[in-house]
Amino acid sequence: MNMELNIIQHAGALPRRPHVDETDRRLLAAIQHGLPLAPRPYAEVGTSLGLSESDVIARLQRLKESGVIRRFGVVVRHHELGYRANAMVVWDVPDEQVTGLGRCLAGFDFITLCYRRPRRLPQWRYNLYCMIHGKSREEVLAHLEWMVNHCGLQRLRHEVLFSRRRFKQCGAVYASADASREQGSREAGMRTSRVGCGAGKD
Repeated sequence: MNMELNIIQHAGALPRRPHVDETDRRLLAAIQHGLPLAPRPYAEVGTSLGLSESDVIARLQRLKESGVIRRFGVVVRHHELGYRANAMVVWDVPDEQVTGLGRCLAGFDFITLCYRRPRRLPQWRYNLYCMIHGKSREEVLAHLEWMVNHCGLQRLRHEVLFSRRRFKQCGAVYASADASREQGSREAGMRTSRVGCGAGKD
């Protein structure tokens, strides 16, 4: 489970901090390292905090809608699922075609990331990136050939960059270690900076 904190700011107005009460802080501390692997994880979290399952879900929904939680998702460990080969493919795409080609690439289920980045000329000419996962290098290259033919990318210059090392992935950290261990403490605080655990992908 991956979360990201965001404090909403409105153009032309002073920054406004959404309301977060003590129970919200305890809830964020309880789930910042992941939800329990249980049939009803929100109920289990609620039991540890003295909240009902519906209250936990409602609070998380409110925190997400108010912008305190910007993203709430899953970090998949591809290697453990048998996907032991992955490659970042970088493309040199005419700027006016990036949006259309990006949508075409993002439509494949074997692509987990697809995004645009500025060129860094003259050293780096590539402006569209996508990550392909497969169970072998041969499978990744077969996926690449399929999408080149399907999206009409034969004339576009590209490079295939296979990963050589894995790094641990984790989400943001919102509360101190003490707050995580002592969820009921009044001293539980939130940190607004995102803490990374390393770059790279499984």
